[in-house]
Amino acid sequence: MKSKISYKDSGVNINEGNKFVKKIQPYVKKTLTSQVIGNTTSFAALFSLKKERMKDPILVACTDGVGTKIEVGIKTNKIRGLGTDLVAMSINDLICTSAKPLFFLDYLATSKLKVDYHAEIIKGIVDGCLESDCSLIGGETAEMPGMYDGKDFDLAGFAVGAMERGCALPGNVAGGDVLLGLASDGVHSNGYSLVRKLV
Repeated sequence: MKSKISYKDSGVNINEGNKFVKKIQPYVKKTLTSQVIGNTTSFAALFSLKKERMKDPILVACTDGVGTKIEVGIKTNKIRGLGTDLVAMSINDLICTSAKPLFFLDYLATSKLKVDYHAEIIKGIVDGCLESDCSLIGGETAEMPGMYDGKDFDLAGFAVGAMERGCALPGNVAGGDVLLGLASDGVHSNGYSLVRKLV
């Protein structure tokens, strides 16, 4: 009988986690601006608002996920776009207030980390951050044995932006207002429980 048990024995592979961080670092670095202070591989990230040149900056924060679209991504083996959608879900909520996106953090949870497979998600997150002009300054990758089946995983994203105090867009629409619509490039992530039933 073993007298000692390790993290690896319990199903958590720290070496794989370290390989994952090393693999994704070059992608993450593409998103970093001069406002990011220090090392993004530490447990907390620092970000300067000085460049924003706001007199009275207000931070705006939101969080979201991609919901059951994950199942579609796993079944079709197209998971990179899930990372992009993750960023879009939060950034879209953020810009509805008139806030300028500043930075993003992600959370990826899985039973068994697969470096190359899960790095595709991070590449998608980087794509979304570059498109949104925000820095990916941190995240958490949780390897949780027994919590998810097979290739299953979950994602959450957290976006922070800033705006000048008093510049928030109103939350209501009234007669005579001008509405601007932006063309969608797809179904995005809302309503996928229904989409999955239809396809």
